[in-house]
Amino acid sequence: MSNTKVLPLLEPDTESGPESVAPCCPPLTERPFTAEEAELTARMFKALGDPVRLRLFSAVASHAGGEACVCDISDVGVSQPTVSHHLKKLKEAGLLTSERRGTWVYYSVEPSALASMGRLLTSE
Repeated sequence: MSNTKVLPLLEPDTESGPESVAPCCPPLTERPFTAEEAELTARMFKALGDPVRLRLFSAVASHAGGEACVCDISDVGVSQPTVSHHLKKLKEAGLLTSERRGTWVYYSVEPSALASMGRLLTSE
């Protein structure tokens, strides 16, 4: 029996722009996290805690046009199956989205996740 709980991902409000994205959690200095906020935040940072995943996330985030083909970012010193595994973990954590185009898969950073992480680490 598993105690795993599926947490909802935040959807960006595309009509109002990136400023209207509701973050998952308050800044660390605002108040203590609830259990659900801590779980969601830990999952995001756990996914980025692996150096290969962090490099892949950075490669996607900094790629021209805001998206990257897996064929352009897989040179991180591990095999292609391992790259696919790490990209899957980043997707499961809600940090990346993907779209298949023919043979290739294109990845982009989930805007609401990036906004949440940025807000979380700011001190207000």
